[in-house]
Amino acid sequence: MMTEQGRVLSKLLEGQFICQVSDEDGWRYLKSRDNAAKVEPHLNILNRTLATTGEGDVFFAAYLTLGESERKILLQQFQETTSGLVPLVEWLLLVQQASESDRPLIMGNAIRLNEVQTVIEDTPAYAEQLEKISRYRLFGSTSVNVDGQLKQVFKRLTDLGYLMKPNPDKQIYIATGKVEHLYEVIRFIDETESLSLSEQAEAAIQQGSLL
Repeated sequence: MMTEQGRVLSKLLEGQFICQVSDEDGWRYLKSRDNAAKVEPHLNILNRTLATTGEGDVFFAAYLTLGESERKILLQQFQETTSGLVPLVEWLLLVQQASESDRPLIMGNAIRLNEVQTVIEDTPAYAEQLEKISRYRLFGSTSVNVDGQLKQVFKRLTDLGYLMKPNPDKQIYIATGKVEHLYEVIRFIDETESLSLSEQAEAAIQQGSLL
C-alpha cells in the first residue's frame, strides 16, 4: 500500500496542484514543515522542488534547475496557459456577475450550478455571453441551450482541475487552488503587458515559481 508521502509525491510529479479543496489530506501533510522537508530530497532527485502559490496554501512541483529541455517544456506550458486565458477570464467574470458578487471567485468558493443557470436564463446578456464562452476551443460545446452549455463548461473546468465536484449527486462545484495560480499568471501578464508572448514566457521562466 502506498504511503501518504508516496501518494503526495506522485501527485506533485504528475503536475497536480495540491490544496485544501483538491486534496485536504495531502495539503495537511505538506503544511507540516517536517513532511515538506522529507518530500524535497525525493523531488530534487528528479530536478524538482516544492513550490507554493496562493499565499503558501497551494503546493506544486517546479523545476529545480533549468536546462534546454526544461525550458522547452515550460515555454509550452506557458503558451498553453495563455491560450486559454481569454475563455477562463470571461468565465470568471460571468460567474461573478451571475452570482451577484462584488468579489472574484477564489479557492474554496462554492458555485451552485442550478442558481447560476437560473440567473443566466433570466438575463439575455448573460446567456449570450455564455454561448460565446462555451464555443471556445477550450470548452468545445455544441449545445444550443444554456443547460447543455453550462454543463460542458463546468465539466471541462473540473477536468482541468479548476473546479471539483465533491458530491456526484449534487450540482455544487468548489474552486480549487489552481484558480489562485491562474490569478498569478494573469497578474504576471498584466505586469509584463509591454512584452511579446515569447518574452513573457522567458520572463516567467526566469521568475521560476510561476510555473
